Amino acid sequence: MRGLGTLINLVTVAVGGGLGMFAGDRLPERVRRTIMQGLGLVTLAVGIVGLEPLYDPAAGLRRFIVLISGIILGGLVGEALRLEDRLEGLGSRLQRRWSSDPGGPGNPGHAREATTENRFVEGFVVASTVFCAGPLTVLGSIEDGLGISIRSLAIKSALDFFAAIGFASVYGAGVLGSLVTILVYQGGLTLAASLVEPLMTAEVIAQLGAVGSLLVLGIGLRLLDIARVRIVSLMPALIIVPAIAGAVEAMFL
Repeated sequence: MRGLGTLINLVTVAVGGGLGMFAGDRLPERVRRTIMQGLGLVTLAVGIVGLEPLYDPAAGLRRFIVLISGIILGGLVGEALRLEDRLEGLGSRLQRRWSSDPGGPGNPGHAREATTENRFVEGFVVASTVFCAGPLTVLGSIEDGLGISIRSLAIKSALDFFAAIGFASVYGAGVLGSLVTILVYQGGLTLAASLVEPLMTAEVIAQLGAVGSLLVLGIGLRLLDIARVRIVSLMPALIIVPAIAGAVEAMFL
Protein backbone atom coordinates (compact mmCIF):
# COMPACT_ATOMS: atom_id res chain seq x y z
CA MET A 1 0.00 0.00 0.00
CA ARG A 2 1.53 3.29 -1.11
CA GLY A 3 1.55 5.87 1.66
CA LEU A 4 1.53 3.29 4.45
CA GLY A 5 4.87 4.58 5.75
CA THR A 6 3.49 8.10 6.15
CA LEU A 7 0.38 6.79 7.90
CA ILE A 8 2.56 4.86 10.36
CA ASN A 9 4.65 7.98 10.91
CA LEU A 10 1.55 10.07 11.66
CA VAL A 11 0.36 7.52 14.23
CA THR A 12 3.73 7.32 16.02
CA VAL A 13 4.05 11.11 16.24
CA ALA A 14 0.48 11.42 17.53
CA VAL A 15 1.00 8.72 20.17
CA GLY A 16 4.45 9.99 21.13
CA GLY A 17 3.21 13.56 21.37
CA GLY A 18 0.30 12.48 23.55
CA LEU A 19 2.59 10.52 25.87
CA GLY A 20 4.98 13.46 26.08
CA MET A 21 2.21 15.84 27.10
CA PHE A 22 1.29 13.55 30.00
CA ALA A 23 4.65 12.06 30.94
CA GLY A 24 6.72 15.23 30.92
CA ASP A 25 10.41 14.65 31.63
CA ARG A 26 9.95 11.37 33.51
CA LEU A 27 11.90 9.30 30.99
CA PRO A 28 15.53 9.32 32.24
CA GLU A 29 18.26 10.56 29.91
CA ARG A 30 20.13 7.25 30.12
CA VAL A 31 17.01 5.41 28.93
CA ARG A 32 16.57 7.79 25.98
CA ARG A 33 20.25 7.39 25.09
CA THR A 34 20.06 3.59 25.20
CA ILE A 35 16.95 3.57 23.03
CA MET A 36 18.61 5.85 20.47
CA GLN A 37 21.65 3.56 20.36
CA GLY A 38 19.39 0.58 19.76
CA LEU A 39 17.67 2.43 16.94
CA GLY A 40 21.09 3.26 15.51
CA LEU A 41 22.03 -0.42 15.42
CA VAL A 42 18.73 -1.31 13.74
CA THR A 43 19.31 1.45 11.18
CA LEU A 44 22.74 0.02 10.34
CA ALA A 45 21.24 -3.44 9.91
CA VAL A 46 18.51 -2.13 7.59
CA GLY A 47 21.11 -0.30 5.51
CA ILE A 48 23.25 -3.41 5.14
CA VAL A 49 20.28 -5.57 4.11
CA GLY A 50 19.27 -2.96 1.53
CA LEU A 51 22.62 -3.26 -0.26
CA GLU A 52 21.55 -6.68 -1.58
CA PRO A 53 21.48 -5.48 -5.25
CA LEU A 54 25.27 -5.10 -5.05
CA TYR A 55 25.66 -8.81 -4.24
CA ASP A 56 24.18 -9.96 -7.55
CA PRO A 57 26.81 -12.14 -9.32
CA ALA A 58 25.92 -10.84 -12.78
CA ALA A 59 25.20 -7.16 -12.16
CA GLY A 60 26.83 -6.47 -8.79
CA LEU A 61 30.13 -5.05 -10.09
CA ARG A 62 28.41 -2.76 -12.58
CA ARG A 63 26.00 -1.52 -9.91
CA PHE A 64 28.88 -0.93 -7.50
CA ILE A 65 30.72 1.21 -10.06
CA VAL A 66 27.55 3.18 -10.79
CA LEU A 67 26.98 3.64 -7.05
CA ILE A 68 30.50 4.95 -6.43
CA SER A 69 30.27 7.33 -9.39
CA GLY A 70 26.87 8.62 -8.31
CA ILE A 71 27.88 9.09 -4.68
CA ILE A 72 30.99 11.07 -5.66
CA LEU A 73 29.08 13.26 -8.12
CA GLY A 74 26.21 13.65 -5.67
CA GLY A 75 28.58 14.72 -2.92
CA LEU A 76 30.23 17.27 -5.23
CA VAL A 77 26.86 18.73 -6.19
CA GLY A 78 25.58 18.71 -2.61
CA GLU A 79 28.64 20.46 -1.25
CA ALA A 80 28.65 22.96 -4.13
CA LEU A 81 25.06 23.82 -3.22
CA ARG A 82 25.87 23.62 0.53
CA LEU A 83 22.74 21.57 1.09
CA GLU A 84 23.65 20.38 4.59
CA ASP A 85 24.58 23.88 5.77
CA ARG A 86 21.48 25.43 4.19
CA LEU A 87 19.17 22.92 5.84
CA GLU A 88 20.75 23.46 9.25
CA GLY A 89 20.53 27.21 8.70
CA LEU A 90 16.85 26.93 7.82
CA GLY A 91 16.13 25.11 11.06
CA SER A 92 18.00 27.74 13.06
CA ARG A 93 16.18 30.61 11.33
CA LEU A 94 12.79 29.03 11.93
CA GLN A 95 13.59 28.61 15.61
CA ARG A 96 14.83 32.21 15.94
CA ARG A 97 11.81 33.49 14.03
CA TRP A 98 9.45 32.28 16.72
CA SER A 99 11.71 32.83 19.71
CA SER A 100 10.72 35.48 22.26
CA ASP A 101 14.07 35.53 24.06
CA PRO A 102 17.75 34.79 23.27
CA GLY A 103 17.38 31.28 24.64
CA GLY A 104 15.30 30.27 21.64
CA PRO A 105 12.78 27.45 21.33
CA GLY A 106 15.49 24.87 21.86
CA ASN A 107 15.84 26.07 25.46
CA PRO A 108 13.48 24.08 27.74
CA GLY A 109 13.49 26.89 30.30
CA HIS A 110 12.41 29.38 27.69
CA ALA A 111 9.66 27.09 26.43
CA ARG A 112 8.15 26.63 29.88
CA GLU A 113 8.11 30.38 30.55
CA ALA A 114 6.58 31.37 27.22
CA THR A 115 2.89 32.10 26.82
CA THR A 116 0.60 29.27 25.80
CA GLU A 117 0.31 30.68 22.28
CA ASN A 118 4.06 31.06 21.86
CA ARG A 119 4.69 27.56 23.20
CA PHE A 120 2.21 26.13 20.71
CA VAL A 121 3.79 27.97 17.77
CA GLU A 122 7.30 27.07 18.86
CA GLY A 123 6.38 23.42 19.29
CA PHE A 124 4.78 23.36 15.86
CA VAL A 125 7.78 24.97 14.12
CA VAL A 126 10.46 22.95 15.91
CA ALA A 127 8.66 19.62 15.50
CA SER A 128 7.79 20.28 11.85
CA THR A 129 11.40 21.14 11.08
CA VAL A 130 12.82 18.07 12.83
CA PHE A 131 10.22 15.63 11.50
CA CYS A 132 10.27 16.82 7.88
CA ALA A 133 13.73 18.22 7.19
CA GLY A 134 15.80 15.08 7.58
CA PRO A 135 17.10 12.78 4.85
CA LEU A 136 14.94 9.87 5.98
CA THR A 137 11.87 11.92 5.03
CA VAL A 138 12.94 12.32 1.41
CA LEU A 139 14.48 8.88 1.05
CA GLY A 140 11.62 7.07 2.79
CA SER A 141 8.91 8.92 0.87
CA ILE A 142 10.56 8.11 -2.47
CA GLU A 143 10.93 4.44 -1.55
CA ASP A 144 7.34 4.30 -0.33
CA GLY A 145 5.99 6.04 -3.43
CA LEU A 146 7.88 3.69 -5.76
CA GLY A 147 6.72 0.65 -3.82
CA ILE A 148 10.29 -0.35 -2.92
CA SER A 149 9.97 -0.50 0.87
CA ILE A 150 8.70 1.35 3.92
CA ARG A 151 11.78 0.42 5.97
CA SER A 152 13.22 3.94 5.95
CA LEU A 153 9.92 5.49 7.05
CA ALA A 154 9.57 2.76 9.70
CA ILE A 155 12.94 3.79 11.14
CA LYS A 156 11.93 7.45 10.93
CA SER A 157 8.65 6.66 12.69
CA ALA A 158 10.50 5.03 15.60
CA LEU A 159 12.87 8.00 15.88
CA ASP A 160 10.02 10.50 15.62
CA PHE A 161 8.07 8.66 18.32
CA PHE A 162 10.74 9.32 20.96
CA ALA A 163 11.46 12.80 19.64
CA ALA A 164 7.74 13.63 19.90
CA ILE A 165 7.73 12.51 23.54
CA GLY A 166 10.63 14.83 24.30
CA PHE A 167 9.28 17.81 22.38
CA ALA A 168 5.73 17.49 23.73
CA SER A 169 7.03 17.32 27.30
CA VAL A 170 8.42 20.83 26.76
CA TYR A 171 6.21 22.50 24.13
CA GLY A 172 2.87 20.80 24.65
CA ALA A 173 0.13 20.48 22.04
CA GLY A 174 2.01 22.44 19.36
CA VAL A 175 3.99 19.30 18.57
CA LEU A 176 0.78 17.59 17.45
CA GLY A 177 0.26 20.43 14.97
CA SER A 178 3.23 19.08 13.03
CA LEU A 179 1.00 16.19 11.95
CA VAL A 180 -0.40 18.51 9.27
CA THR A 181 3.10 19.32 8.02
CA ILE A 182 4.06 15.65 7.88
CA LEU A 183 0.88 14.75 6.00
CA VAL A 184 1.27 17.50 3.39
CA TYR A 185 5.05 17.37 2.86
CA GLN A 186 5.80 13.68 3.28
CA GLY A 187 2.58 12.61 1.63
CA GLY A 188 3.28 14.96 -1.28
CA LEU A 189 6.72 13.45 -1.84
CA THR A 190 5.24 9.95 -1.79
CA LEU A 191 2.59 10.94 -4.33
CA ALA A 192 5.18 12.58 -6.60
CA ALA A 193 7.35 9.46 -6.51
CA SER A 194 4.39 7.24 -7.39
CA LEU A 195 3.64 9.40 -10.44
CA VAL A 196 7.10 8.84 -11.95
CA GLU A 197 7.12 5.10 -11.23
CA PRO A 198 6.15 4.18 -14.83
CA LEU A 199 9.48 5.67 -15.93
CA MET A 200 11.46 3.43 -13.55
CA THR A 201 12.89 0.12 -14.77
CA ALA A 202 13.79 -2.75 -12.45
CA GLU A 203 17.49 -1.89 -12.79
CA VAL A 204 16.95 1.77 -11.93
CA ILE A 205 14.84 0.83 -8.89
CA ALA A 206 17.54 -1.61 -7.75
CA GLN A 207 20.18 1.12 -7.96
CA LEU A 208 17.93 3.59 -6.16
CA GLY A 209 17.45 1.06 -3.37
CA ALA A 210 21.21 0.55 -3.11
CA VAL A 211 22.10 4.25 -2.87
CA GLY A 212 19.24 4.80 -0.44
CA SER A 213 20.49 1.99 1.78
CA LEU A 214 23.99 3.47 1.71
CA LEU A 215 22.58 6.76 2.99
CA VAL A 216 20.64 4.87 5.68
CA LEU A 217 23.97 3.38 6.81
CA GLY A 218 25.28 6.92 7.16
CA ILE A 219 22.29 7.85 9.29
CA GLY A 220 22.98 4.86 11.53
CA LEU A 221 26.57 6.03 12.01
CA ARG A 222 25.27 9.45 13.02
CA LEU A 223 22.77 8.00 15.49
CA LEU A 224 25.57 6.02 17.13
CA ASP A 225 27.86 9.09 17.16
CA ILE A 226 30.46 7.15 15.17
CA ALA A 227 30.71 9.66 12.33
CA ARG A 228 28.71 12.75 11.42
CA VAL A 229 28.17 11.82 7.79
CA ARG A 230 26.86 14.79 5.78
CA ILE A 231 23.83 12.89 4.54
CA VAL A 232 21.94 15.87 3.13
CA SER A 233 24.89 16.88 0.95
CA LEU A 234 25.00 13.33 -0.45
CA MET A 235 21.29 13.26 -1.31
CA PRO A 236 21.70 14.45 -4.93
CA ALA A 237 22.98 10.90 -5.45
CA LEU A 238 19.33 9.78 -5.15
CA ILE A 239 18.82 11.44 -8.54
CA ILE A 240 22.25 10.93 -10.09
CA VAL A 241 22.64 7.20 -9.41
CA PRO A 242 19.30 6.19 -11.00
CA ALA A 243 20.05 8.53 -13.92
CA ILE A 244 23.44 6.89 -14.54
CA ALA A 245 21.89 3.44 -14.14
CA GLY A 246 19.20 4.27 -16.69
CA ALA A 247 21.77 5.61 -19.15
CA VAL A 248 24.00 2.54 -18.77
CA GLU A 249 21.02 0.23 -19.19
CA ALA A 250 19.92 2.06 -22.35
CA MET A 251 23.39 1.94 -23.91
CA PHE A 252 24.62 -1.53 -23.05
CA LEU A 253 21.76 -3.75 -21.98
